[in-house]
Amino acid sequence: MTSEPVTPGQPGAAPDLAELARIVARQRAELDRLRDQAATSAVVERAKGAVMALTGCTADTAGEQLLQRAKAARHTLLEECWITLGGLAPAPTGPSVAVGIEVPGSEAAVLEHSAVPDDVAAALARLGKALVQVMTPHDLARCLLEHLGPDMSADAVLIYARRPDGGLGLIGHAGVDDKLAAQWRQVPPLSGMAALDALRAGEPRWLEDFAADERQYLLIGDPPGRWRSRAWLPVRTAGPAEVCIGVLRGRAGVFTARDRAHLRGLTRLCAGRLRAFDTPPQRGSVAASGAVQALFEALPVAAMLLTPLRAATDEIEDFRVEAATAQVGDLLGRTGEEPAGRRLLELRPTLTAEPLWRGCLRVLATGKAYEGEPFAHEEVVAGVAELSLYTTRVAPLGDALVVSWIRHGSSDRQEQRLADLQRLGNLGWANWNLVTQEASWSTQVFSLLGRDPGRGPVGLSEVPELALPQDTPALTRAVDALLHEGRPFDVPLRIRTSGVVRHLRLVAEAVADRHGTPVEVHGFVQDMTARRRAELALVESERAILTQHDVLQAERTLVSRLQHALLPMANRPVHLAGLRVEVAYLPAQSGVHVGGDWFSAIELPDGDALLVVGDVAGHGVDAVATMAQLRFTAKGMVITGSSLTGALARLNTLLLHSRDSHASATMVLARYDPRSRRLIWAQAGHPPPLLLRDGEARYLRRPSGMVLGATATPVYQEAQCRLDPGDRLILYTDGLVEHPPDSIDRGLEQLAEAVAAPHGDEPGSLRPLLARMLPGERRDDVCVVDVRVPGGRER
Repeated sequence: MTSEPVTPGQPGAAPDLAELARIVARQRAELDRLRDQAATSAVVERAKGAVMALTGCTADTAGEQLLQRAKAARHTLLEECWITLGGLAPAPTGPSVAVGIEVPGSEAAVLEHSAVPDDVAAALARLGKALVQVMTPHDLARCLLEHLGPDMSADAVLIYARRPDGGLGLIGHAGVDDKLAAQWRQVPPLSGMAALDALRAGEPRWLEDFAADERQYLLIGDPPGRWRSRAWLPVRTAGPAEVCIGVLRGRAGVFTARDRAHLRGLTRLCAGRLRAFDTPPQRGSVAASGAVQALFEALPVAAMLLTPLRAATDEIEDFRVEAATAQVGDLLGRTGEEPAGRRLLELRPTLTAEPLWRGCLRVLATGKAYEGEPFAHEEVVAGVAELSLYTTRVAPLGDALVVSWIRHGSSDRQEQRLADLQRLGNLGWANWNLVTQEASWSTQVFSLLGRDPGRGPVGLSEVPELALPQDTPALTRAVDALLHEGRPFDVPLRIRTSGVVRHLRLVAEAVADRHGTPVEVHGFVQDMTARRRAELALVESERAILTQHDVLQAERTLVSRLQHALLPMANRPVHLAGLRVEVAYLPAQSGVHVGGDWFSAIELPDGDALLVVGDVAGHGVDAVATMAQLRFTAKGMVITGSSLTGALARLNTLLLHSRDSHASATMVLARYDPRSRRLIWAQAGHPPPLLLRDGEARYLRRPSGMVLGATATPVYQEAQCRLDPGDRLILYTDGLVEHPPDSIDRGLEQLAEAVAAPHGDEPGSLRPLLARMLPGERRDDVCVVDVRVPGGRER
């Protein structure tokens, strides 16, 4: 590594920061290069050492052999080194046994690599160089995903290693979240797992048909359909494959011949990298000598000594049982077996999902002892199956753990059950001896009565003094009747504790001697505060509902009377400006409010007819008041010469400045000239009139017009049409065509069909139309103005 001098500046001048930054960047790049070179050299030297150990040759000869193999197989030297390291046989446990190696330069290996396309060979060369920077299995998974993602659309990489129990442990992953990785960290030795299948067969498993694969295998994923194609490849070494690499893709499709050659070459490189991981230093442990085992065998309780077993990632993957008492096998579900010297997950594979496993990990992490919740365990005592209660405790001992099981006696179980009953029922027991004048309370009673346990319990005759003054007389009478007549009682009472009133229930009964004299009283106190508050809230809610209902009924009656006074209904059709007009108004049948629908049909001083239909948003007195204001104002403005659009604009201003500034309304204004039979109309956000002519019904095209009260700058336009003899025009409010859950468009279609349909009633009657359109309960007011032009054939 070289350094670069910095040209000194003038005294007092600021240094050239840009030049300094460039020098630092170059030096960092040089440092990274030297680190890569050192790491690469380490891999090459390690591979040369393996060849020297196998053949007995010199270092130079070993290096030459590696170069020749690389050239024959079209590898880079670094690739050949990884493959050489991956071919080392697992180290045997027996003494003086030579280490074996699968010679990667064999004819089969050369032929296999000769079929690899050039781009794949180049990609593998890049991967071999990148593996130098990989330090852990997780780094390896990330490196492989970066390598395979652009090349074959890989979305995730999982690396599993075979566990001693035959299952799999996840040692590296990339592209999956921590939650999913935790769910699949341990895979039991089950059939139907593609990774296990690949390891057992020593051949890749290509999962390219998701529907068929889902039936054959248990697929990893949440949901499994997240990855539509997968490949599981065993990492081949001189011995049986112990590691399997999974490549998962979100897209469906097959792995091409090129993809398969690429992945096979990748696993050969990864074999060397996996073997070259530095083994983490062994942690100090407590040796399970014969004396330790003898000590455990003498213990009166079930106990075992555990030492942790760590993976390459320094995570706890299992525990070894160094010593154990005879009862441990039964508690672990291995009756009659000797646990000492075996792995914990071998004895109980499902332990990782149990609280004891999490307790062991917590003790190792914090150094603090752990005590689990009591659990029931069936055991055989004197030939009879008996259910016993145990509590598990874990304590640290250096780097090891001592796990013990404490068996509770029958009295302990009864106390536990009583404590659970008091806690779940929010109650406590009390006892008074009337002969010795002694009293005893459970801890829960002191808590419920807000009394310090240090002051002790009070006598039965003093209990009424704890209640509020209003409840004292009734409780005193109940206690006296119990003491003198032996009459049991069940009395509610209230006490004040910590400034809060608590509702309690006191139940007591007497135990009499042979003469019938009460000598002892048993009872319990129960907290009824939550229930009493719920009852009071329910009563208050019912009272409020009844009051509100009465108010609403009175309001409905008032509003209905106002509405009838403001909207006088004619008993028969009226004639205006040569038109025959029939009006119908039907109030809503559901609810207690009256709506703001209205109509107006009058003859103007110049002989024209004014026809109006409107609907104020909302219900009740406010809606009726707004309706009256709009109805009379509209008539007055048109009578005094305002145009229809001018009247609508002024009505909009009136609503914006009314007492209820949020009021809004819709309206149709129509003016009919009998001399020209011309109808001029305008609307403000209202459904259009329906015209029936020669048996065909159609809606008039609406001119522009905003809802009244919606904006300060509305735009209103007029439209006109000519009415011919025999024509029928229907003006209506939305209550006629809105029938949830159907849309209003469907209601408009039904109205057109009903108006056009022939009927047998007398001409001019609205009854058939209303009966067809409103067959059920009305949920809104309905207002209809039926206008007919005499002459022709009436419908």
